Amino acid sequence: GGGVFLQGWAGGYPEIVKENELFERYYRELGIVPAGEWDAFMAALREPLPATLRITGYRSHAKEILHCLKEKYFRELQDLEVDGQKVEMPQSLSWYPEELAWHTNLSRKILRKSPQLEKFHQFLVSETECGNISRQEAVSMIPPLLLNVSPHHKILDMCAAPGSKTAQLIEMLHADMNVPFPKGFVIANDVDNKRCYLLVHQAKRLNSPCIMVVNHDASSIPNLQIDVDGRKEILFYDRILCDVPCSGDGTMRKNIDVWKKWTTQNSLQLHGLQLRIATRGVEQLAEGGRMVYSTCSLNPVENEAVIASLLEKSQGALELADVSSELPGLKRMPGITKWKVMLKDGQWFEEWKDVPSNRQTQIRPTMFPVKDGEKLKAMNLERCLRILPHHQNTGGFFVAVLIKKSPMPWNKRQPKVHQKLPQRTGDTEVSAPNSDNGSDCVTEEPILAENEESKKMQGLQNSDTEQSKREGVCGPPPSKKMKLFGFKEDPFVFLPEDDPLFLPIQKFYALDPSFPKMNLLTRTQEGKKRQLYMVSKELRNVLLNNSEKMKVINTGIKVWSRNSDGEQFGCAFRLAQEGIYTLYPFIHARIINVCIEDVKILLTQENPFLSKFSSETQKKVKDMAMGSVVLKYDPDPEKPDDLQCPIVLCGWQGKTSLRAFVPKNERLHYLRMMGVEVFKAKRKEEELENKTEEEVQHKLAQTEEGMDMEDKEHDLVTKMEAEIGEESSQSSVESSAMEIENKIEALDQSSKNATTHISKESKGMDTSNVKD
Repeated sequence: GGGVFLQGWAGGYPEIVKENELFERYYRELGIVPAGEWDAFMAALREPLPATLRITGYRSHAKEILHCLKEKYFRELQDLEVDGQKVEMPQSLSWYPEELAWHTNLSRKILRKSPQLEKFHQFLVSETECGNISRQEAVSMIPPLLLNVSPHHKILDMCAAPGSKTAQLIEMLHADMNVPFPKGFVIANDVDNKRCYLLVHQAKRLNSPCIMVVNHDASSIPNLQIDVDGRKEILFYDRILCDVPCSGDGTMRKNIDVWKKWTTQNSLQLHGLQLRIATRGVEQLAEGGRMVYSTCSLNPVENEAVIASLLEKSQGALELADVSSELPGLKRMPGITKWKVMLKDGQWFEEWKDVPSNRQTQIRPTMFPVKDGEKLKAMNLERCLRILPHHQNTGGFFVAVLIKKSPMPWNKRQPKVHQKLPQRTGDTEVSAPNSDNGSDCVTEEPILAENEESKKMQGLQNSDTEQSKREGVCGPPPSKKMKLFGFKEDPFVFLPEDDPLFLPIQKFYALDPSFPKMNLLTRTQEGKKRQLYMVSKELRNVLLNNSEKMKVINTGIKVWSRNSDGEQFGCAFRLAQEGIYTLYPFIHARIINVCIEDVKILLTQENPFLSKFSSETQKKVKDMAMGSVVLKYDPDPEKPDDLQCPIVLCGWQGKTSLRAFVPKNERLHYLRMMGVEVFKAKRKEEELENKTEEEVQHKLAQTEEGMDMEDKEHDLVTKMEAEIGEESSQSSVESSAMEIENKIEALDQSSKNATTHISKESKGMDTSNVKD
């Protein structure tokens, strides 16, 4: 895991010469760098990027992790010298709220050199795998912050892989950990099937029932429908993140290849796609909603030109928000209003009328600045922001925040989407048309030919939908068109109202009457249900009403796993740790409150005897039937040195023992937060450790049905990451065993072919659409 995670903590590749004459000529001429700063700008681009990390902000654990980082790990670095060089202290990013983001100039090579640093390294790797920290470029953290997300917002992330921004959005939905099902949700889309699995994997670490990963071309992502009080209405989003594929010249410090590959051609080729994606985004935005457009490029052709064309096309329906007072401490440059267009042979054009006819396919009118002074002034392009690398030692980046005032002009009949939102959120009230079948009613169609095709398809499909909807099955799309996408996914099947499976579960755990059992789903139509997953009721609505037009890759968190041992004690399903924070508020039985010493025993010993626990715990266990239990630790404010955040663990009560069922990284996380030293010294012991770990896993696999499957999944993800070459962690991607087998086969195939442009792209070889 470590190697994958820490890509980019080093600035290697000395063999690439960091020179590009055309690049310098182009940007000097455009004047995006203030006078007198050119040399500083170029020098920064040639320096490796500092590694940045973000503490995931939605658990009460964030404070504990921050405390642990500052008081323990950073303290140990304070007077540390490696090879006679003083180690630089990590710094928090001044503009990121609550000190939750940090940057450090430690390279990978240095991290391996001293035992103190090795400890820190292990901490980083392991906490990343649990989803408690994310390695994310500083500038990439900006777009989600400027979206102003509230927990009730419906959010679309249009080009979401590899998913660090998506993770940020999910955290914002769960701002209040006491609400297990926020009203809002995130639909995260990516055009590339393989990269969708990275997305799933990033999102999985956060255990949210409010995220769905889908696989579509963002420029023609379908309109979804939802059921509002028995009427079909089109789903409009309150917030849209539109982080488009771009030439990536803001990432030169990280993707060294950009130096030799850079040409103006990339931007000219991407401009049209960027404009189509942004257009499709604003069409699906609710009135009063906000869309953030961003690129990791400095080029006005991909930035201001796209925004200006969108504003012009919108005829006043959109406006740029002034965010100059948001994120105080972030140094930014205003958007520019004048620029020129250059061909890759160095030829400049000031305006469209100068472009010779043989160049008019490469250069489009939308790439030029608006000439009319009044119009230009009204656009307020200076409200866009550009981040220059030398100002705060970051990558280069561009962001624009758009607000939708009224329907798009090519779609005047757009309904106002009704949301029962408090007015203060700045979202205007909106309400939709009374229509049974929104598909031909008021969809906001862009003036693009692709959409004629999808209109036809929608008509054909509506008839099939009703049948499967009555059965609660959201199958994979049947149409031929969808077969191009890669793996065939298992269907999502909601548990029928009267499923006999549920009663013993409800009794055994004494579930609250308010428990939303209709939100339970499985991934199998026939045969034994092995895992039960859960989504929020809003996502259930989306799933049930759009199964035919949506290619869903994954949704739902696992809440119960079949465990046949349990049957004799009254329940064949054990609790799953991933879903425990969502389920816990509804569980009224089988909860054992444990003290901090008990927690330590549970997390350090494989299957401890009951006699090792506190007498209170032993008493509680005595009167309880064997089987799955909840172990709950509540902090004691009287003992401020003890862990100060609550912990909920899944466990198993045997005849004479009590054990926790918690993945290894999560165990290490909780122990670390309790100040138990979990550092493993160098390699020899690790091999030994792994051997015993395997034996334990083997035993577990025998006693605990289903555990071994998770290991297969773990291996699959590791394998996918190796192949896709993307920094990302390693918990298990959950889905049915069958599905995993198929994917492994399919991956084997594709790695043999290994020609897909995406694997090239992620390895940084093809920078035509780099994304952080």
